Parts: sequence; structure tokens; C-alpha cells
Amino acid sequence: MKKKRIILPTDFSKNSWNAIEYALTIFKDVPCDFFILNSYQVGASGLSTKMAGANDTRLYNLIKEQSQRELNRELEKIKSFDSNPEHTFIIRSVAGTLVNAIGKTVYNEEIDYIIMGTKGSSGLKEVFMGSNTYNVIKDIDFCPIIAVPDDYRPEGKIDAILLATGYEHLFENYELKPVLNLAEHFNAKLWITHVGTLNELTSKQKASKLALEKRLKSVNYEFVEVEKDTSVNQTIQNVVDMDRTLDMVVMINQDHSFFQRLTREPVIKKVTFNSTVPFLVIHLFE
Repeated sequence: MKKKRIILPTDFSKNSWNAIEYALTIFKDVPCDFFILNSYQVGASGLSTKMAGANDTRLYNLIKEQSQRELNRELEKIKSFDSNPEHTFIIRSVAGTLVNAIGKTVYNEEIDYIIMGTKGSSGLKEVFMGSNTYNVIKDIDFCPIIAVPDDYRPEGKIDAILLATGYEHLFENYELKPVLNLAEHFNAKLWITHVGTLNELTSKQKASKLALEKRLKSVNYEFVEVEKDTSVNQTIQNVVDMDRTLDMVVMINQDHSFFQRLTREPVIKKVTFNSTVPFLVIHLFE
């Protein structure tokens, strides 16, 4: 796999460390530039006096210094965990919302993946990483995102990947690249799961399935049909629970997708919060 550029957002919680550990373990044999990113905000006091302004500036500087200090500490921890000479680490302390901080970094640094945790600790200095992760998935629609569940422990390899699709789109090679890169690198099997029954497929869906087969020539793959449970999210979880070898769930996110129309449920949101294995979301550029 060629060199990857990856953002690792952190709020210095155990949860975000778990996602960092996952990234370092999974990409241990891949040359990488890792951007360790912390964002911070100061709420305006609402008072337009000079004193309030000065207080805001003082508070801003304190928070900025704390962010920088914590990032340096995180970097030390990372370096004691990861000694790969082909891994470089860049720390970024950015004022503003997490979504804006990540968006700017993706745009300026040509990022390949964002990897973050799905449940954060709450507290004064921490943000709720869970809802933050979903906001990033929702708003950063120009970069693949891997959401790592709180209690997931990586083994350093990916043996099997589940791609859940409604066959509603004629996939281009570049759209599948984030998942194909992983499948090729780890020699992982790709399970293509369609929730529903095959004889319900429209001619457009059948064409999409055929096109998908052509795009998957470089990897070991198999199509599986899954009967829908109470919800698409529940169905996907059932498949993961049944097959313990699955190491990742992948969904392609597009507006008004088949899943959302079929079920009226915000599938991406639910899977983000409920997945027991890392969840890769790839957005479509339509």
C-alpha cells in the first residue's frame, strides 16, 4: 500500500486513544503521515466590555496552551507505542469546531482516512466523541472515515470486510478505493451484503451488481443475501454477531439511499453508534 495520510482526532480520552492505537496497529506496515488533531473553542461571554474581551483572550490562551501541552504528551505516548521509522506524526492544535478543524486539514493535507472513536468521555476538557463522530461523518463528505468502537481491540490484521449495499449506484473504481486498498493489503475477503431478496432487484440494481463484480476483480469477494430483521442496522449487527471473523463494516453513504428509503431509518447514524467492529463510511461524489 502506498503512503497514507491519516487524521487522528483526539480529545485525550481513553476512547480516542483506543482509535489511535487501532490506526497505528492496522497501518503498522504502511508508510504513513499521521495528523494528531485537537480542536478547542472558547464560548463568547456575551459581554461587550473591554474586561470581558480581555478575559476571553486570557481564557483562549489558557485553553490553547493546554491543548498544545496535551498534544505533546499524546505524542510521547504514541512514540513509545510506535517505533516504525516510516511513520511521521504531526500535531495540530486548531481553534474552532472539530468538524471545521478536520475539514480544513483534509482539504489542505490531501488526507486518505479519518480514524476516530465512537464513544467519548464527557467532562470539562473532553467533548462527546460519539456524537462528534457522527457529525464528522455527516458533514465531512469528501473523505473516508473509520469509526472505532470504544471496546474494540485490534489484532493488527483485517481478515474479512462486510460491505452493505443496496446496489443503487454504478460504482467507480475511485469510490471503492478506500475499501479495496484495505482488502488488497490484508488479503481480506470482502462479503457484499444486500439486505432483502434478490428477486426484488430492479434492472438498475442488477446493472449495479454486475458493475460491482467487474470492479472487485483484484480481491477475494462473495455476494451474500441477508433477510432483513427489524431494521437494516439490526440486520447488519446480526451478520457481524453471527460471523466473528468480520473485522470491519463498510457502507457507501449517499443522499436518499436505498436503505433510507426502504426503512425510513437513519442507517449510517445507527450503525455508527451500534457497530461492534470498526465502521468505514465512504461518501459518494455525486
